[in-house]
Amino acid sequence: MATIELARLHGDFGFEAKDENGHSVRMDSSPESGGENFGVRPMQMLLMGLAGCSGIDVISILKKQRQDVTDYKMVVNGDRETGKEPSLWKDVSIDFHIYGNVDQDKAERAVELSVNKYCSVAATLSGSGTQIKYKVFVHPTA
Repeated sequence: MATIELARLHGDFGFEAKDENGHSVRMDSSPESGGENFGVRPMQMLLMGLAGCSGIDVISILKKQRQDVTDYKMVVNGDRETGKEPSLWKDVSIDFHIYGNVDQDKAERAVELSVNKYCSVAATLSGSGTQIKYKVFVHPTA
């Protein structure tokens, strides 16, 4: 069982959440909603979780395929529903940037497996109606 503890540290909505291992993250509401930019917005944290979850999957799959990944980057963009409460993520697009001696087909397959099969965060978002699209860019190193 995962355990998260949350404490208010700053202003009305400046929270710090800690997991059972002591790892922490700061969260806040937007200034328009009374926050003070103390930390990341909770909904953006979902996109960060998606990036981390999928990143772990992709690197693990490529390592098993003996691909030489020298660097890795993802850019995640999301659009939320408008005029609804709660306002869920409607569309998410991800650019996967994989650096190294990596076969393009293997990279694309690793991403497809992550987004559509292994990543629990992607499954959670998709299950609530989020459309996840992605592109894969392999950057060979000399």
